[in-house]
Amino acid sequence: MSEEENKELLVSSDTYKKAGVIFGTQICTKYMREFVYKILPDGFYLLDVNKIDERIRIAGRFLSTFDQKKIAVVSTRIYGQRPITIMCEKLGCKAISGRVIPGIFTNPNLESYIEPDAVIITDTRTDRQALVEASKIGLPVVALADTDNKIEDVDLIIPANNKGRRSLALVYWLLTREIMRNKGLLAPGQEPDFTYEDFVTSRIKK
Repeated sequence: MSEEENKELLVSSDTYKKAGVIFGTQICTKYMREFVYKILPDGFYLLDVNKIDERIRIAGRFLSTFDQKKIAVVSTRIYGQRPITIMCEKLGCKAISGRVIPGIFTNPNLESYIEPDAVIITDTRTDRQALVEASKIGLPVVALADTDNKIEDVDLIIPANNKGRRSLALVYWLLTREIMRNKGLLAPGQEPDFTYEDFVTSRIKK
């Protein structure tokens, strides 16, 4: 990718690559074929960095239309729990880490019951309980999806390696930054007071 093309991305293609965001699995569902750039000799699929970048931008614009406090962000995957915690601390949204309690969106009698207006999920397989419940009551769902994911009931896909620590950190950092920019919390081109590395480590800047 040329330097000129890199300038059009949210971060350089090398940053996406080093974080592992573009690396899929050796399985590709029919739903995810449109996001694949090529297949490596060992059978692993590579995701198209331009489509990843485009979808993060679209998701940032879409999610910025909601009250931040009414967005629920879900990650059953361990490597997604730190990024969603920091994202929600910075934006004021609701992080749901670990096992999703059945009825969290549908049973008002539950102590953990919440009423979000939009839901972000890290993996359509491991976060299926949240996906099914959100779909049942008509909540819009934004989902990170790897090449092996099925994406029924998802309204907006962000193609990405949703299994790696650094990949999840980078995607959630970029999404947080894009939401802040679209909400006017950051000036055009302004960087937030937290970095991608903050989404990888346990350190959270207040």
